[in-house]
Amino acid sequence: MPTTLTLKNIPDAVYERLRLSAETHHRSLNGEAIVCLESVLLPARVAASERLVRARALRGALTQTKFRPRDIDALKREGRA
Repeated sequence: MPTTLTLKNIPDAVYERLRLSAETHHRSLNGEAIVCLESVLLPARVAASERLVRARALRGALTQTKFRPRDIDALKREGRA
């Protein structure tokens, strides 16, 4: 049986993001809060075979791009002052 939960002292920024997300997904605030909690507390399980497929695809995409050590160093330093 579902349980009722009351939240107090929600920071304004968190409330606003939840409200906008609910509006975007055409959900009530309650529905959006439940979806957010479920996504964090009950993450979807990914089968090992699917994880391997994703890892191999990512590895394949990365090997097509050649990064030289000096390029990597330049990118790491970019934006640092």
